[in-house]
Amino acid sequence: MSTPRLLYADGQGNILDHPGLGMAGSAGGRWEPVEESQCIPLPPGSELFLLPGRLPVGVDDSGEFEVMEIDPANGASNVSAVAAFLAPAHTATLWSAFQTRPNAPVLPLFAYAAVGLAKERMVVTAIRVDPLPRQDPDKFPPAQRLQESGRRLLRKFRHNRLMQHLGHCAMGYGCPAARNLMLGRWEAPLPTAGACNASCLGCISSQPDGPFPVTQERIAFTPSADEVVEVAMHHFTNALDPLVSFGQGCEGEPLTQGDLLEESISRIRARVPQGTINLNSNGSLPGVVAKLMDAGLSSIRVSVNSLIPERHQAYYQPRGWALADAVESIRVVKAAGGHASLNLLTMPGVTDRPEEAEAISTLVEHTGLDLIQWRNLNIDPEIYLRVLGLTPPQERIGVAELIDGLRRRFPKLKHGYYNPKLPA
Repeated sequence: MSTPRLLYADGQGNILDHPGLGMAGSAGGRWEPVEESQCIPLPPGSELFLLPGRLPVGVDDSGEFEVMEIDPANGASNVSAVAAFLAPAHTATLWSAFQTRPNAPVLPLFAYAAVGLAKERMVVTAIRVDPLPRQDPDKFPPAQRLQESGRRLLRKFRHNRLMQHLGHCAMGYGCPAARNLMLGRWEAPLPTAGACNASCLGCISSQPDGPFPVTQERIAFTPSADEVVEVAMHHFTNALDPLVSFGQGCEGEPLTQGDLLEESISRIRARVPQGTINLNSNGSLPGVVAKLMDAGLSSIRVSVNSLIPERHQAYYQPRGWALADAVESIRVVKAAGGHASLNLLTMPGVTDRPEEAEAISTLVEHTGLDLIQWRNLNIDPEIYLRVLGLTPPQERIGVAELIDGLRRRFPKLKHGYYNPKLPA
């Protein structure tokens, strides 16, 4: 078996391979050696991060783990661990292995896949879970063309605050969903909610008392139904393979705007009888979900970090609802003939524990779930494990093995990354 070489960063931020140490990965804080067979080439569009205050961990010739403290190139002691933030449609099977120094800064809200060097190319511990090319980097045009398309759209809809907000998301933050709206294709976002009924540990748009800096601004106004419908109808009328989705990273929980969503969906559905109207949600208000299904909602994607109640509670910190409500929202959608996905925020060594696998299987059996979207959980892993009260796992299945097992047990269950455009 071939072992990729450990990658590390020197004091100037240069990423180098270690001449004597093999690659290691982490599963919920448990270090594991990595073989080349566990890796894929670093996907285009991925980013490399150095992890400040964290020493790289590799595997020596005897198979023992070694914490790297000295740069073999120059004898300096200021080395850092390295990780990869994967391109969309890919799920990490191991995270970067490191040892944290005292007073190390909190890692920002990204996922940190293990990365190494094999046959002179960078490799990562990951699998591609969705073949759709919606956010592949080679499917996006040069920045100038995107800017031109965006400016034309914003001029056309200069009085629509929602379109203006999404233009900023596309051209300021580089949001792939908003960029696809500007380019007239695939899934378009419809953010509506400035408020939320949870205080997620890893929220990317609101951290009033949290340890992490926010990565993007939350929508600061509530759009009117006219604005929502206008954006949606533009997309349905002009885009390639269009669908629209409420519930984005730049907003709170869309179910808190139930009346607005109900009116918007009814008006869109009156003009687009077969188009896919999706809701990304925490699933907290199943009664509101039922009304949205009556109005013409097509599908729901319910986000969870875990299907074990205390772990869900620790991460989401819900206000006035619980995991049982999220599961009930899935049942409501399925009972109404809709499509239900689980947005499973995945971390190796947590998501692939036996008790988590059994909880997933129970959900599929009891609800008829259609799809699991295997999204990487963006968070500092040590903070996450501490908040959930978890120690490194004694036993784990493996992320890829978990997916394969679910495929065998539930042949009709789909696995992916994106919300599907449903057949007419």
